[in-house]
Amino acid sequence: MSKIDEYIAKRSQRSANFTREYKEENQQLQVAVEVHSLRDKLGMSQREFAKLVGKPQSTIARIESGKMNVSINVLNEIADATNQKLTVRFEPITA
Repeated sequence: MSKIDEYIAKRSQRSANFTREYKEENQQLQVAVEVHSLRDKLGMSQREFAKLVGKPQSTIARIESGKMNVSINVLNEIADATNQKLTVRFEPITA
């Protein structure tokens, strides 16, 4: 286990609030990475990508920076506009 994993585990044991916030931030970061990767794969700037998906460039920037809690509806709009399939799945938590 890495030092950061140890720290997260210790803080999580002491604070349910920390656990909730950590999970939320981690999810936003995962979405940010996926959206950025998709845009990069398509070879588009944020402005071009935003125009394609029908959103302001600032929205794409907030998604990619992890500062926006993106709804499933917005992710579906991105998937539809880019001819992608959005998949949501549940996975067991590993310690």
